[in-house]
Amino acid sequence: MSKKILVAYFSASGVTAKAAWKLSEAIEADLHEIKPEVPYSSADLNWMDKKSRSSVEMNDPSSRPTIAEKLADMEKYDVVFVGFPIWWYVAPTIINTFLESYDFSGKTIIPFATSGGSGMGKTNEKLEPSCPGATLLQGKLLNGNLSEYSLKNWVKNLNL
Repeated sequence: MSKKILVAYFSASGVTAKAAWKLSEAIEADLHEIKPEVPYSSADLNWMDKKSRSSVEMNDPSSRPTIAEKLADMEKYDVVFVGFPIWWYVAPTIINTFLESYDFSGKTIIPFATSGGSGMGKTNEKLEPSCPGATLLQGKLLNGNLSEYSLKNWVKNLNL
């Protein structure tokens, strides 16, 4: 039996969307965009403004931005790649909202991220409580020029 794979992603500026699309194409997975109910404006994303929406959300670990639409058939997937930009060295809290919206028991979750300069930081540590019962693998930054070969090789080496 081959595993059913989903690539779900949140992208504020389009960079993560491009990485998610390339990954889904390379491994022939379904693609799903995690859209906030209220889209982020450029002012919302101004991390230098302590009152901006993203700053306020990231300063509150219990923040859970509402998602616009839920995936109706999550149960059919065995493996879920979850992509996002790194914000404050971790995943944006909308990723916690996404993970907490479904039962991932018995599924494998692999985070991937795009970043302007920081690594994955404490991403897994912050995501783990949001997906009880799932196997959360170590994530990877998918920055720059992503070749189909390098993406396929990464996924092959995960031994899913």
